[in-house]
Amino acid sequence: MSLEKFFRIAKNDLFSLCRSITGKGTEKTLRIIKNEFPKLKILKKKCGSKVFDWKIPSEWNVSDAYILDKSNKKIVDFKKNNLHLVGYSVPIKKNIKQRDLLKKLFSLPDKPDAIPYHVSYYKKSWGFCVTDKQKKMISKNYKSNDIFNVVIKSNFKKNGYLKYGELIIPGKSKQEILVSTYICHPSMANNELSGPIVSMLLIDNYYKKKLKKTIRFLFIPETIGSLTYLSHKLIYLKRNVIGGYNLSCIGDNRKHSCILSRNENSQSDKSLLEAYKQLKIHYKIFSYLERGSDERQYNSPYVDLGITSIFRSKYGEYPEYHTSHDIFGRVVTKEGLNGGYKVAKKSIDILQEKIIPKSNIYCEPRLSKYGLYKKFDIKKKRNITRDYINFMTYSDGKNDLSDIAQKIKLSPQKTKKYLKILIKKKLISI
Repeated sequence: MSLEKFFRIAKNDLFSLCRSITGKGTEKTLRIIKNEFPKLKILKKKCGSKVFDWKIPSEWNVSDAYILDKSNKKIVDFKKNNLHLVGYSVPIKKNIKQRDLLKKLFSLPDKPDAIPYHVSYYKKSWGFCVTDKQKKMISKNYKSNDIFNVVIKSNFKKNGYLKYGELIIPGKSKQEILVSTYICHPSMANNELSGPIVSMLLIDNYYKKKLKKTIRFLFIPETIGSLTYLSHKLIYLKRNVIGGYNLSCIGDNRKHSCILSRNENSQSDKSLLEAYKQLKIHYKIFSYLERGSDERQYNSPYVDLGITSIFRSKYGEYPEYHTSHDIFGRVVTKEGLNGGYKVAKKSIDILQEKIIPKSNIYCEPRLSKYGLYKKFDIKKKRNITRDYINFMTYSDGKNDLSDIAQKIKLSPQKTKKYLKILIKKKLISI
């Protein structure tokens, strides 16, 4: 039922919105999601703000864009498909010769019926995207000196905002699972709306459940959105996030795939691979060197949140990617979305159940203070004091209980025993 509902919302209400990294289309998208989940917080950051090495560009909005030929016929029309306009195009109203116009038209010769997707966020420019058939028509049917009227009704607000959504489903523990997806691409189904659909399905599933770990959902503009969020919440996230998932291109009916975290051994990585195994799914792992979405920011040095990206067909790896061919039915299906949802849910469920201890103190504890210091007994096979110290050493919020047991060569029984003792002494938390 929920899949039918969110599929319909995405197809009928969200698909045609002119979304970008800023602007009314992105805000409207967030409002539609908030209508389904009132607890979604819509947050904002002022344009021009510095976020690490980046700066949020001016808010961009567009009401119309088109090209008229010499007989006043509209040959390219933004209102028919918003992919026709290069994102962040500057406002313009001018006459231009055919030979100069052709330089401003982007097409895909290998996909003659597809409109490509292009943006120009940080360089003031303008352009139109057309099918290669359209471009050839303009080249063939008009002379080089023929005049065209180009109109782009866009504007830039320096005092505008970048907006993004955050929804937190609290758990018993302060430990968190981060689930992130992006909302900045217009009129494309897999590379955009599949992630938000699956995120909404996950929210709907966990919304009223009693969770062991908190789940934090983000709906953000890609790249600049994750940078903005991290600039605001990094310290908190590093303290509490034990892993999570970036959801993108997760709604087609093709082979499952993923990009593991930078070190390829996070709890999120392990949980996803276990989910594939339990669901008996064949999958492909792409190298972290082939990253391209928000996993770049979440796993960057000094951030290292151990975030795994889950796909069906990875961005850039399917023929309809970043074109007008990326549509519902042709690429994104209910069956494909359900398959992506099952993998994401199973991964989160596994991560929910993992016991991941984290030390509450800096440096090595003085165990005698807590009544845990045991003098070395040569008759015993193990030094209990050393076991406590080793347990604390690997309680870094990244190793789960089984990892710790394996690293310090403890039996499952003793591992659980020491865990209870160290929790009782408030030396670690889970």
